[in-house]
Amino acid sequence: MTVAESLEGLKSAFNPAAAAGLNKTIQLNITGDDAGIYSIRVANQECELLSESVAKPDLTLTTSDQNWVAITQGKLDPMNAFLAGKVKASGDMMLAMRIPQLFKLK
Repeated sequence: MTVAESLEGLKSAFNPAAAAGLNKTIQLNITGDDAGIYSIRVANQECELLSESVAKPDLTLTTSDQNWVAITQGKLDPMNAFLAGKVKASGDMMLAMRIPQLFKLK
C-alpha cells in the first residue's frame, strides 16, 4: 500500500460525529521513498484531503512512509509510535489525542 492509498482510506474511516464543532487542519510530513506533504482539513463534520502543505496547520505530524502505512493498516499503534519517536507531533496536542476518534482505523 502507498501513502496516497492509505490517505484515500482515511475518507472512509472518518467519523463525522466525532468532528462536531471542529475546524482544524492536520499536516502530514511523510519521509522516505514515498515522501510527501499532505493536509487533512476537518470542518463542518467533513474531511477534505489535500496533497499540499498549508500555511498554518493546527497540528503537524512527521513520520516515515512505512510507519504511516503501518499505522493506517492497524499494524502499528499510533500512541506507541509517538512514544517511541516514530511519529513526531507539533502544535495542538489535544487535536492529536482526538485523531483515534476522528478516524476509525483498522
